[in-house]
Amino acid sequence: MTFNDNARVGGNTAKRRGRNAALVGGGTVGVGAIVVLLVSMFTGFDLGGLLGGAGGSGGGAATEESTIADCETGADANERDDCRLAAASLNLDQFWERELDGYRAPQLIIVDVETGTACGTASNATGPFYCPPEETVYVDPTFFAVLRDQFGTTAGPLAQLYVLAHEYGHHVQQITGVFDRYPNNGSGPDSNGVRTELQADCFAGAWVADLPQQVDENSVPFMKEPTQEQIRDALAAAATVGDDNIQRQSGGTVNPESWTHGSSEQRQRWFDVGYEDGVSSCDTFSASGAEL
Repeated sequence: MTFNDNARVGGNTAKRRGRNAALVGGGTVGVGAIVVLLVSMFTGFDLGGLLGGAGGSGGGAATEESTIADCETGADANERDDCRLAAASLNLDQFWERELDGYRAPQLIIVDVETGTACGTASNATGPFYCPPEETVYVDPTFFAVLRDQFGTTAGPLAQLYVLAHEYGHHVQQITGVFDRYPNNGSGPDSNGVRTELQADCFAGAWVADLPQQVDENSVPFMKEPTQEQIRDALAAAATVGDDNIQRQSGGTVNPESWTHGSSEQRQRWFDVGYEDGVSSCDTFSASGAEL
């Protein structure tokens, strides 16, 4: 996924929040820690205490908030993870404003080290997540560096934006009442939790397919059409956070009855459903267990 260099992205409302401290680097976190990160991912529960301080020290320290500096053009977005995420928020808002009557944009917070939220601590130990009470998406971009350096996945630009689009999908579920209509009913391969996550994957696929249609204030397309290699990278990210893959990487057996997010195959397939057929195809709650 590549932004057009001359696209204007400075109108985004993303904020940077956190503490100005040393970030977790690729050489300091082992595979066991990655499993903790992946289990935390998309849940909003901070398991950073299991990482022996990987989430940063000095909890309770004051945090600062600022705009994303020097993030004005597509060239900036191509160069930096934080600007890429901030710029993509413009695309996502434009897409959902067209798809959903009454859409209201979430707040996007780019996390430096850690920051407190109504859903717990946001850091690269929790992974990106959506906090419903705040209608806010939290992402620490160093999470992608950890995946690249320690987990054998490229976590390239489109894979990063798949993760962001997935969290925006949860926001859409929040404002359309999906969370209220389908509350958590426990784990399992056809649980509401799995259906919720697969729908968010499907929404992400629908957005990716629409990328070339999203334009800046001067009608310049934000992004170039994704290549097949970039699509494969996004699908690899979806597979990485499959429940079965997480169970294997943690050294356990695959137990579908404990799933809360869906298997790698399901996550890839529902991304592809959205990519091929759009938002209207993403009703995972009407699908039978066998169809999931």
